[in-house]
Amino acid sequence: MKTWCKSAETAFSSALRNISRDKTTFACAAFLVLSVAICFCAPVLAPYPYDEQNLAMGCAAPSAEHLFGTDMLGRDILSRILYGGRISFAVGLLATGVAMLIGVSYGLVSGMAGGRIDALMMRFVDTVYSLPFTIFVILLMLAFGRSIWLIFVAIGAVEWLTMARIVRGATLDLKSRQFVEAAVALGQSKTNIMLRHILPNAAGPILVCAALTVPSVMLLEAFLSFLGLGVQAPLPSWGSLVKDGAEYMEDAPWMLVFPAFFFSLTLYALNRIGEALSGSLK
Repeated sequence: MKTWCKSAETAFSSALRNISRDKTTFACAAFLVLSVAICFCAPVLAPYPYDEQNLAMGCAAPSAEHLFGTDMLGRDILSRILYGGRISFAVGLLATGVAMLIGVSYGLVSGMAGGRIDALMMRFVDTVYSLPFTIFVILLMLAFGRSIWLIFVAIGAVEWLTMARIVRGATLDLKSRQFVEAAVALGQSKTNIMLRHILPNAAGPILVCAALTVPSVMLLEAFLSFLGLGVQAPLPSWGSLVKDGAEYMEDAPWMLVFPAFFFSLTLYALNRIGEALSGSLK
């Protein structure tokens, strides 16, 4: 199997080598690991509860008491950034997980089936692709509610299409290889061939697609927050914090600058790592 293409372990090791060789990419990876660790330790590290209000301190500028200032309700911006990072990272990771589960399964079945079934399944993907993603997510959330868990599912349900196409293409390529033909000749079932022979060898493209999907879904959640359909108050996300900051940009610019800075840096780091993973496949 390894003669023909990379196994999952080989692809992962190659990706790690690519990241470690480039100083900027390595710094981005270190920043992401540190950010995730700090954000998920927010209950311990945050100087104030994210929903603690002090109207007398509304829109207070950065100071020793509030390093990043406060918002219009006197809530500490630093604390809300830390808690908001938990939501944004969770949306990115869990929604990507949903997209991977649907897309990988769909692409494997389509590619292995071939013929009319494959053509029919891909025409469905093309049809869904033609729909405006954002409107589709909005309709899902309006139909099923605005629960934080439904946000993960709704975003993941529209981000699986690219994953399905990539996995389907990899499956069509791999199933013509000799080691797959040998497995067919030995009488192995299609399910066994997909899980033991094709899926591990398609791990590289799947890993790259997943890495690039994370920032995409984080941006989509931020856009939904701007429309008032994202995370519901008082729970913060980086998208909702940027939305609030944009409304008070003239009177309290720190409300926009600090959340936008961390959000932008995170998106840059994720995209940089995605490029490094893509390079590991060449």
